[in-house]
Amino acid sequence: MKKIILSVVCLFIISQFGFAQKSKTDTLFVASWNLENLFDAVKDTGKNDGEFLPTSKINWTQERLDKKLENLSKVIRDMNLGHGPDILGVVEVEHQALLDSLVSRYFKDKNYKIAYFESPDKRGIDNGLIYNSDKFKLLSEIGDTVKLSDNYPTRLILNANLLFNKKDTISFFVNHWPARLGGQEKSEPNRIDAADILKREVDKRLIANPNAKIIIMGDFNDEPGNKSIKEILSADSIVCNVKTHKPDFNKKSELFNLAYEDFSKGMGSYKYRDTWNMLDQIIVSKNLVAGKQLKYICSSFEIFKPEFMVTRSGKYKGTPFPTYGGRTYLGGYSDHFPVTARFVFKGK
Repeated sequence: MKKIILSVVCLFIISQFGFAQKSKTDTLFVASWNLENLFDAVKDTGKNDGEFLPTSKINWTQERLDKKLENLSKVIRDMNLGHGPDILGVVEVEHQALLDSLVSRYFKDKNYKIAYFESPDKRGIDNGLIYNSDKFKLLSEIGDTVKLSDNYPTRLILNANLLFNKKDTISFFVNHWPARLGGQEKSEPNRIDAADILKREVDKRLIANPNAKIIIMGDFNDEPGNKSIKEILSADSIVCNVKTHKPDFNKKSELFNLAYEDFSKGMGSYKYRDTWNMLDQIIVSKNLVAGKQLKYICSSFEIFKPEFMVTRSGKYKGTPFPTYGGRTYLGGYSDHFPVTARFVFKGK
């Protein structure tokens, strides 16, 4: 009798293993986050970083930097059901050394690596990409220069091309477009310039390969309905059908804004005065919506709001708990919520 039971168990294990081999699935968790002024406490020659020094009015010290890194790691660790993201695009970072420190100190159990480029931005802030090197191999990294009409130096668009699961190339673009200084109308041409540069680079890849896998992320300082994103970049809407749980989208379009559905409901990643703004977005190419292997999981886009990161009371209740409130040190996380999305990979 024992031999019969053992045989049945062995057959079950073998059949399950065989099924797993035939229909291997994997998930990809992608996130984007404005880290809100992740500066070191050292003066850089030629950069306007004097605000973030121990001698400044806000008294930015190494101790406060260490606390911020710890806080950021807590949020990142909490993503993906406590497993951390596979890809994390970050903006408002002064140097790669800060990301190196974040990863080495708080993610020793993760095989995270970094793609990064120093930007000509006068404040010295850049864009970076943290990726899980167990799933990805970095093929190349490029910094695309955004040339504004007034020639004011701004952040590069970081383009990192990664090999996923040893077979699929995915192009990631991390953006931090010019801010709304002077108001939306006055500053909009600068973001149109940024959108134009990004569009050219994306089109190059789609012309070379109409099935290219492209993921665009970052803080655009514009919303999904603004001209820079909707018209210049041509990032179209995508809505998940409640009945079929499948995405509804314009099959003639090439790019789709995963943030659009939440944006249309009045939600946002950043609150300015009394209005939520969807400044942080994730945009993907058609292959990641309609493809067969690596595909966006419908309605998985999320404004990530762990309870410990949310302001609990007062005038700013419900907003992200920041590092500073004006010049007052609060010891929080960031003034932006991260945004995240899931993809499923179905291997052969």
